[in-house]
This record gives sequence, structure tokens and C-alpha cells, in this order.
Amino acid sequence: MYAISLGDDGAELRPLEPWRAGEFLAHIDRAREFIGRHVPLADVVTDLESSRFYLRSYAEKAAADTGRMEGIWTDGKLVGGVVLRTMDVERGTAEVGCWLEPSAVGRGLVTRAVRVLIDWAVEQRGIHRVEWLASSANEASIAVARRLGMTKDGVLRESYPHRGKRHDLEVWSVLAPEWRARRQTS
Repeated sequence: MYAISLGDDGAELRPLEPWRAGEFLAHIDRAREFIGRHVPLADVVTDLESSRFYLRSYAEKAAADTGRMEGIWTDGKLVGGVVLRTMDVERGTAEVGCWLEPSAVGRGLVTRAVRVLIDWAVEQRGIHRVEWLASSANEASIAVARRLGMTKDGVLRESYPHRGKRHDLEVWSVLAPEWRARRQTS
């Protein structure tokens, strides 16, 4: 197992593997309504079995080199996560996403964790285009895309249903040369 420091505040990025299903479920239960406002994860992970299944699906993606999931821990407590929801190494594309519980909001954890994930995807896996998809109503997620230096590609109007309502979906992206250039200047 590994842990990647996210800074001087003790936050860490670690693999979120199937054996952590109980911890993952407890985390989702603490933040279900907050996360569920914009992220379907809260409606998918509802019990220990679904928690194991969800984490196993990402373990299988990691093994197949088509995605991965990492958890964000502060003071030994799981408070969020980041994912490469999709990753197509042959095409050089990936989609990154995140979630966080309210106790960890406002500390820059997601931005720092996503930077680690994008660095890995671009530098280790040769990904050329990283996308960020967010509900137009999810201002916090859109703010992360901006902080990461992504470009807004457009809006898919009423693109997906969530909790009985259709939502607009913003598509943001960063290309590998842009990512590298920003890293050199920051």
C-alpha cells in the first residue's frame, strides 16, 4: 500500500480498495445528502454489498488499466475521493471526477488530489486529454476545474437525469501540453 502526501496538513491520497468497503460505506453515510446533490455515487453505494461491488469495479478498472480510484484521508479518516472514471490509454483520453464530505470542504483537498491523478495520467500513462464533467449547478466542482486550469468546452443541455430532474452537464478539459506548461509556471 502507498500513501501520497497532499501537503503539510497531513492529508493523504491512498488506494480505495474493496477491503475498505465498510470504511467507504461509513464515509458515504456521513455525507450521503451532501454528495448526492450532484453525484450519483450516494445513490449507488447504499449498503455493504453495494460498497464492495463499487470498489471492486474500480479495482477491476485499475487492473485493466481503464480507470482507478483513490481516497482522500485526513487525520486517518476517509473524507473523499478522486477517480479516473474512464481511461483509454490507446486514444489518450480520460475523465477525472471527485467527491468530498462536508467536514473536508474548503481546504483544497480535491484540487491537490486531482493534480496528483492528472500528473500520473499524463506522465505515466501518456494521456493527452483529461476531461472534467460537472453539473452546471455544481459550482464547487466547476471552481475546481477552473483552479486546475481547464478550459470549458461546452454545455450538454439536460444531458442526464439525477433524482428526478434533468441536469445540464458542463464539459471541461485540459490537454497534456497545457498541463505541463501550467506545472512549469506554478
